[in-house]
Amino acid sequence: MYMEYVTLNNGVRMPAVGFGTWDVRGESGRQAIIQALELGYRLLDTAQMYENEDIVGKAVRGSGIPRKDMFITTKLYRPSAGYTKAKKGIERSLRALDMDYIDLLLIHEPYDNAAQMYDAFREAYEQGKVRAIGISNFNMEKYKDFIEYCGVIPAVDQVESHVYFPQLDLKDFLKSYGTVMQSWASFSEGRKNIFREPLLIEIGKQYGKTAGQVALRFLVQNGIPVIPKSVHTDRMRENLSVFDFNLTQADMKRIAGLDKGKSLFGWY
Repeated sequence: MYMEYVTLNNGVRMPAVGFGTWDVRGESGRQAIIQALELGYRLLDTAQMYENEDIVGKAVRGSGIPRKDMFITTKLYRPSAGYTKAKKGIERSLRALDMDYIDLLLIHEPYDNAAQMYDAFREAYEQGKVRAIGISNFNMEKYKDFIEYCGVIPAVDQVESHVYFPQLDLKDFLKSYGTVMQSWASFSEGRKNIFREPLLIEIGKQYGKTAGQVALRFLVQNGIPVIPKSVHTDRMRENLSVFDFNLTQADMKRIAGLDKGKSLFGWY
C-alpha cells in the first residue's frame, strides 16, 4: 500500500496516515492491530492512558515486520508528570512495548509541570531511547508559553482536528516554528456523523471515494497527518486509500466551510 510521509524537524520521517489504538485492547485488539499492519499501516499510535502498549508491542512482534520499518508513538500522562516520574514513565513504556526505542514520545496534555517532563524527554532523546519528542493538546497560547523554555522545539503537536474543527490557523502557526500538527479525532469520534455529511458524500462521488476518505484527504492535503481508528477491515483499508486522488481548490474551499470554529470535545 502506497504511503506518503512528513519529515519532522529533526529529519525523522513519519507516515502521513497511521493507525490509532484508543480503546483497542485484549486479544481482539492485538488481532486488529496485526490486521492493520498486514493492510499496510506502519504508524501505530498508543499511550499509557490507553492501557494497551503491551498489546501494540505484541502485535508488532507477531507481525513479522522489521522494527525499523515501524513508527511507534506513545504518550505519557498525569501519573508521569514531573521529571523523575517521566523518566520512570519512559522506561515503563519501553518495557510495556518491549522495544529498545520509541519513535515519537508526546506529553499527553499541557500539565503544569510539562517542562519538567520534557527535560526527561530530552534526555531520552539524547540517549537514543526516543527518535522524536513532542506534545499533544497544546493550543496556540500553551504552545507559545512552552517553547519559551522547552529547549527542543516539539516535533509534533497532536490535537483535535477534523472537518468541523480543522484548526488550520494553529497548523500554520506551528509550522512557522517547525512543529507538525497531527490530527486526532479525524472522524470526530462520533460527535458528528461525518460519514453521512451530505457535502462529503457529494464530493466523494466525483472521485469514487467515501465521505470518510474525503474527510481524511482534506486534512492530509492541508499537510495534517492523521491517525484514524477502526477495527473494521474495510474501513481500515479505506482509510489508507487517500493518496490516489486530489481535491480541487474549490472542493477544499467548500469543505473548509464546514468549520464551526469550536472544539467538539472542550479541550480548548
